[in-house]
Amino acid sequence: MLVGLGLGPGDPELLTLKAVRLLRDADEVYVPGSIAKELSAPYRDARVLEFPMTDDEEEISRCMVRNADIIATVAENGLAVLGILGDPNFFSTYSRLCRTMKERHPGVVCTSEPGVSAITAFASVSGVSLSGGFLVTDGGEPDCRILLKVKRPREMIKTLKDEGYREFVLVERMFLPDMRVCHGDDIPEKSDYLSILYAGR
Repeated sequence: MLVGLGLGPGDPELLTLKAVRLLRDADEVYVPGSIAKELSAPYRDARVLEFPMTDDEEEISRCMVRNADIIATVAENGLAVLGILGDPNFFSTYSRLCRTMKERHPGVVCTSEPGVSAITAFASVSGVSLSGGFLVTDGGEPDCRILLKVKRPREMIKTLKDEGYREFVLVERMFLPDMRVCHGDDIPEKSDYLSILYAGR
């Protein structure tokens, strides 16, 4: 198994308790650079893998293949952890690595554990309140939307379909004992106040 583990925005005190446990329990820990290595160091020595910051798609693909093959030597029969700054599912290379892993090593299960993201850390450091809606982008046109507190998800989905969105996931009461994750046609008419709706194009 491979776990993409969020190490937070750089403050060692912002690692989650689960992050500390996984770092200690892993058969091998990998990181993409020196900052992530330093964050992991109190709990585990980590191996640095090269994930180059480049727009060269061929080089990125070669890098993903190389790193997937390295990690798979552990992940096929044990627990491999890739520690990443921020959150592994938020503007991260982890999802691309997982696609490569699935193609080359389909027996390896890829999961993730969240970390404090740069967005929530920014709000704390800057003193800016993100209490209203806001747009997050890496400079390109957004290809998804995330809506909070969606009490009537089917009504919202109908509107979103008119705007070109086609993929929908609803999570109710996240990380609580009665958490529910619904996809597509399984999404109910009504949902809990503690709900998040994902819409992808």
